[in-house]
Amino acid sequence: MTAGQAAPRDTAPGPTQTDPAPVVIIGAGPVGVTAALLLARRGIRTVILERHQDVYPLPRAVATDDEVRRILQAAGVGEEFAAIARPANGLRLLDARHRVMAEFRRSEHGRHGYPQTSMFDQPELERLLRAALARRPECELRGGVEVTGVGPDPAGPVRVTYRDDDGEHHLWAEAVLGCDGAGSLTRAAIGAAWEDLRFEERWTVIDVRTKADVRCWGGVDQVCDPHRPATFMRVGEDRYRWEFRLQERQRPVRELIAPWLPPSYDGDFDIVRETQYTFRARVADRWRSGRIFLLGDAAHLTPPFVGQGLCSGLRDAYNLSWKLARVLGQGADERLLDTYESERKPHARHAIRLAVAMGWAMTGGQDGAAALRRRILAAACRIPGLTAAAGRDLSPPLTAGPLVRRRMRSSLTGTHCPQPWVVGPDGRRTRFDELLGDTFTVLTAAEPSPTLRALAHGLGVPAISVTDLRDDGTLGAWLRAGRADAVLLRPDRVVMDVVPAGRHDFTDTAAWASLLHTTRGPHPSPRTVEQSLRRASGW
Repeated sequence: MTAGQAAPRDTAPGPTQTDPAPVVIIGAGPVGVTAALLLARRGIRTVILERHQDVYPLPRAVATDDEVRRILQAAGVGEEFAAIARPANGLRLLDARHRVMAEFRRSEHGRHGYPQTSMFDQPELERLLRAALARRPECELRGGVEVTGVGPDPAGPVRVTYRDDDGEHHLWAEAVLGCDGAGSLTRAAIGAAWEDLRFEERWTVIDVRTKADVRCWGGVDQVCDPHRPATFMRVGEDRYRWEFRLQERQRPVRELIAPWLPPSYDGDFDIVRETQYTFRARVADRWRSGRIFLLGDAAHLTPPFVGQGLCSGLRDAYNLSWKLARVLGQGADERLLDTYESERKPHARHAIRLAVAMGWAMTGGQDGAAALRRRILAAACRIPGLTAAAGRDLSPPLTAGPLVRRRMRSSLTGTHCPQPWVVGPDGRRTRFDELLGDTFTVLTAAEPSPTLRALAHGLGVPAISVTDLRDDGTLGAWLRAGRADAVLLRPDRVVMDVVPAGRHDFTDTAAWASLLHTTRGPHPSPRTVEQSLRRASGW
């Protein structure tokens, strides 16, 4: 069986088969395809099952942040996405008369190397992701199929049953990723239930193409009006989106959006889409059963008010892909997969609660305290420095756990390292992540000590000094601000552990080395890592 081929469709893998079955991904939306591309970079084959033959043609998600653009870079579509994305200035809160209450500016130069907010058209993103998928021999997309069953099977870890024009088929998979949306069959298959975070509203979403001189500041407007809350943003050169909470008697589209158009405008005006959504805030109570995982809308639902719906799903894919690849491709400890839900679930919940808070700021609620809350909001927005602080990264550090070692003297663990432009060994200028590749990295403020070199050798990863990178000083300043002499970066660029300033080595390697233990290839065991450290330090 060659790379890119799936296990036979109608027979379970036989006892003499040595080539493992692929990872099966249910759903070929942005989350599923991105997961496949990230796994392919690590040599893991995937089969994606999708009920549609082609990309869904209507726009849905329209915003992303710089962290997620970094994920798209890792998936191999960073430059292509730059060609279809438009930087946005940030977010404004407007009162019912469209007067500015607060402005949260977003930089065009975020710490991840991209604009902090970018607008895009989801069908365009999906097309470029599928084009990248077609270039990867490790990936196979089967469209026009209906998945009818997912579950453990005596013949293999997981059996996936699906139906197409030729009848019913089975796949035996090493793992299954359920990227199948809010109505997820995968979620039902593992017995997961929704936890309701108490937000549910009906909104109408209107996408318009026009050459009118639309009143626009280059960012997102949130109209905080309890009677008619609204969201407005410019998506492309002549593309705009409006969202309005549904009323019992809905006004015509032109009347709804008139405040943003020139007076009495009667020129070109193409309604690309007008549809209704129920915005909900929910989190699945469990995201995994054995080798079956939930990602994206199958695991969490959020109102769109801070633009983190698709972003959260792509973060799921990035977090899980390197861990799953290490387990399947290198024989790492299965417990490594437990950290997917423990890291991503609190992070997703934070983003949802932030979106719900923004929704309440917009609507003010309908109870007796609504007017008081609006006055408090308006007063808070006038506090010096508050809007600047609120405009920073929407993505908090990961919570402490086996792969995030909290240090009292450093604030870096659980955060992402910056991504400046650096100069590689070949003298060419490149983005930092391209230099690092797909593995762990020991990053040091000065020349690595013998102990740190021993650790890097034991892990089979590079040890890099920021002084050799010839960046603009970003990385060195970041380490100094975090009071760190060195950090251990995970493949997803999260800081896993820190050598505090004035110390010589990582002091708690036993806490995480066992999870990274590998049984295949040249990668050493935790004992090898520990022995290397002992020899270098003279223990």
